[in-house]
Amino acid sequence: MSIIVNRETRLICQGITGDQGTYYTRQMLDYGTKLVAGVTPGRGGGEVHGIPVYNTVREAAEAWKADASIAFVPARFAKDAILEGIQEGLQVVISIAEGIPVRDMMEVKRRLKRSNIVLIGPNSPGIVTVGEFISGFMPANAFMRGPVGVASRSGTLTYQTTDLLCREGIGQTSCLGIGGDPIVGISFTEVLSLFENDPETRLIMLIGEIGGFQEEEAAEYIAQHVTKPVVAYIAGRSAPEGKTMGHAGAIVRGGTGSYASKVVAFERAGVPVAPTIMDIAPFVRERLKEAS
Repeated sequence: MSIIVNRETRLICQGITGDQGTYYTRQMLDYGTKLVAGVTPGRGGGEVHGIPVYNTVREAAEAWKADASIAFVPARFAKDAILEGIQEGLQVVISIAEGIPVRDMMEVKRRLKRSNIVLIGPNSPGIVTVGEFISGFMPANAFMRGPVGVASRSGTLTYQTTDLLCREGIGQTSCLGIGGDPIVGISFTEVLSLFENDPETRLIMLIGEIGGFQEEEAAEYIAQHVTKPVVAYIAGRSAPEGKTMGHAGAIVRGGTGSYASKVVAFERAGVPVAPTIMDIAPFVRERLKEAS
């Protein structure tokens, strides 16, 4: 089983002819992802690694019955790329771009409310269903099949954590970065619901960071709705107030969104918080033993 994507997902790469799109298309194909078409306006009729390129998502989706897209598109064009996927009724849209203007994302969120589309990101490294589907910047050698579902606000920490788990012989079901911008698509609570209902996921790993309220909301949701064990890690423990640490959404303002507030929220929900990234694998192993 998996969440959101699997080996049958038919993917379009928006921005396939750019440097990143071309490079990561090769990585996705090598993993076995069903990447069926690419899109770059004005470059239709060409090919990248044998994948046909179209001018619009509509042309690509209709030609290949695609149900998902990944957008390697700069922030200033990302809104239009996402909205094009929404308009064509794709099931999943993955946005890599960081720093999309808040006004643009507010418009995207309004459109999402009128659809059933899952938006992953923006500022997401992608999503992996281990052994079936890989996308974005996710390195294939950082994953192995197993019982842990992983969701993260941080891109790099997503696959750094899974790599550490793999080194301890702990595999994963699906792993995704929900994005670190102030406004993103799929939330921690929505991912928790999906993992809770996935029979192969035995434990859920959440990687949060300072800023915003997603972790506090997740903790409340866990306390009320999640029966599976959860382990958390919060990045930014030493960050000074008022400083943006890496992500636009990772900023503490007026004492809210702090490391301490997130740790307290998780602990109240019975979720252990690993103090350092090197503690994650031991925490996960112990919780898996308790659940077995």
